[in-house]
Amino acid sequence: MFGIYLKRELSRRKKAALVIAMGLALGIALVITVNSVSAGMNQAQDKVLKSLYGLGTDMTVTKAQSAPKAGSSGGPSFKFGATSSSSSSQSSDRVNTQGGQVLASSLVTKVAAQKGVSSAVGSLTLNVTKVDGSFTQGKAKSSTTSGSSSGSQQGGPGGGGGTSSTGAPQVQGGGANFNVNSYSVSGIDVTNQALGPLSTSKITSGKTFTTAQTNAKVAVVSASYAKSKKYKVGSTFSISGTKFTVIGIATPNSSESTIDVYLPLKQAQTLGDSKNKVTTIYVKATDSKQISAVKTTIQKNISGTTVTTSADLASTVSGSLSTASNLATSVGKWLSIAVLIAAFLVAALLTSSAVSRRVREFGTLKALGWPSRKVTRQVVGESMVNGLIGGGLGIALGLAAAYTVTAISPKLTAQLGNTGGGGQGGPGGGQGGPGQQATQNTLEIALNAPVSLTTIALAVGLAVTGGLIAGAMGGWRASRMRPADALRSVS
Repeated sequence: MFGIYLKRELSRRKKAALVIAMGLALGIALVITVNSVSAGMNQAQDKVLKSLYGLGTDMTVTKAQSAPKAGSSGGPSFKFGATSSSSSSQSSDRVNTQGGQVLASSLVTKVAAQKGVSSAVGSLTLNVTKVDGSFTQGKAKSSTTSGSSSGSQQGGPGGGGGTSSTGAPQVQGGGANFNVNSYSVSGIDVTNQALGPLSTSKITSGKTFTTAQTNAKVAVVSASYAKSKKYKVGSTFSISGTKFTVIGIATPNSSESTIDVYLPLKQAQTLGDSKNKVTTIYVKATDSKQISAVKTTIQKNISGTTVTTSADLASTVSGSLSTASNLATSVGKWLSIAVLIAAFLVAALLTSSAVSRRVREFGTLKALGWPSRKVTRQVVGESMVNGLIGGGLGIALGLAAAYTVTAISPKLTAQLGNTGGGGQGGPGGGQGGPGQQATQNTLEIALNAPVSLTTIALAVGLAVTGGLIAGAMGGWRASRMRPADALRSVS
């Protein structure tokens, strides 16, 4: 009897049922869309953090940032000797450790011994600024230039942009032209490459370092830097007079790399005059759920350091990705809640109104002996079906919206700010050479909107909830009707 009556009533009131179902569908569709877009934002942010932070890295340890010395210009200086010839060409490399902030290599072992730490590895990040000067002079004297002159500038991508002009060579009666090439170098522990800067890239040409090459004059270069310099496996280049051979080309797993050249750690320490020093210690925790506790332990037991986790790094991400993520999680969440409340309220009011128009019907049923609970069950059953129909329509609309977002794949930008650990954009200063600005760490991410089974289950739950709320309102209204109401409605 219940099923037959339910089918007849829904067929007879198709328009009213469709209006109630569509109201619920819109609210549910919005919830699915917001949830899927938020999930896409989280994936995009994870992609940014992995490309700049390091796969398998839970946190980094760097030296606490110190205030710059008084009178320090902060820029590298270059000295060129005088020559009696009418023209000359000179070259000078300036190698700086990352912000001048270094840690003793022995701290790597100390960090690895902390409770909750699975492994730790040290890395030394350098910035190399190469100045090639061509002189045409009448009378010249020894000169010094800081940064680069007004001549042409060259640089590789991903941290290889030319430095800005801050000075000019002192030349009397002649002229000078400088080419400036600034790029980042990372010295890595070749015995543990699964942790650290190179772990964010894969070797697409040649090979990576072997464990025996701890002090070999070999290098792996990023794909973008290799392209700009026309390097290939077997090519050679020099840094401060030391010649290195390219053995591999590394392509980032996502976005652009902030490191141009990778060297064995000992070679980088020699170039940077930083024997037994590192700028960053990459740490992997034994349990990802204990990262916060491990961070506290390291900070407590090893003074003078800054510990940066992925959560800390995430808070520094800015750009359209951050803006859109904030909108999706704040405005989107409250908008979804508001629309759902409105949809539930409208469904309840429409159901109650429909029950009021069925006074004769329900009054007659009660006169025939139907108890109030049976009438209420009938109304709730109809509302539940309307809710499930609305849920089905809402899921379909939500999936369509999510698919549209994924198909369009709008581009979002992300910039990594300073976490205070190493004076630059990487995790605690973990990657990228000194002087790299946020614009050099700007990444472009395509937004997707994945829909999980959890989101679908949430939609079904909302549909059932909406049906129950509407049914409760309508059932309460129906239960208050009396047989006499049916007679009054006839007159």
